[in-house]
Amino acid sequence: MARAAQSASPALPYFRPEALAFLRNLARHNDRAWFTPRKAIFDAELKEPMLAAIRKITDAMLDFAPSHVRPAEKSLFRIYRDTRFSADKTPYKTHIAAWWTHTGLDKTSGAGYYFHVSAKEVIIAAGAYMPEKEQLAAIRHWLLDHHQDFRKLLQNQKVRRTFEEFEGNALTRPPKGFPAEHPAMDLVRCRQWGLATTLPAEAALKPDLAAQVIRHFRIAAPVVDALNTPLAAAAAPKKKVLFGLR
Repeated sequence: MARAAQSASPALPYFRPEALAFLRNLARHNDRAWFTPRKAIFDAELKEPMLAAIRKITDAMLDFAPSHVRPAEKSLFRIYRDTRFSADKTPYKTHIAAWWTHTGLDKTSGAGYYFHVSAKEVIIAAGAYMPEKEQLAAIRHWLLDHHQDFRKLLQNQKVRRTFEEFEGNALTRPPKGFPAEHPAMDLVRCRQWGLATTLPAEAALKPDLAAQVIRHFRIAAPVVDALNTPLAAAAAPKKKVLFGLR
């Protein structure tokens, strides 16, 4: 009865210890035979609290990232893995995650905001992590002219205190078609651009979880906005020419 009464109440925007226990057990029993009869536990202990946290974070983003505001259900990643092209056929992720993309850009491309909870850690990140080929080129070309401004964003004291050191999964050589001696080359060689930090898993159990994520996202917002500048411009609908005039 107590559990039924609790499930009828609105979910709180943080997790109970049972959520981390579920993820630990899921890592050990990653199959449908274990998960399916426990789906209701997943919903109550993980999905609903995560959606509550996403809603609280999204409400705050109206102030500093309005182009990333979207319904919570659209930010939440599914727990089910896409195994079609993977040698690992385990059906479930062992974390629960959310991604706030920029309006008009695909869900897993462009620069956005990311947050996930696993039994081992809480990760808060922001940036462009899987840009498509055209977006990768757009960011690189933008950096040729704006690398100094971008470096200032990365060197901001709040950024440096809040996030771990920037790593860009860089190529060993300059990408084809870019000048090898350009002063932006260390940034241009990157295949992703962003900021991330890792907190203990226990951070997910604290009532200030959403506030922690909001604080990190707010500090990272100028970096995300900069990376989206060339992408949003490329995605914007082109103005039609009327009678040969613009």
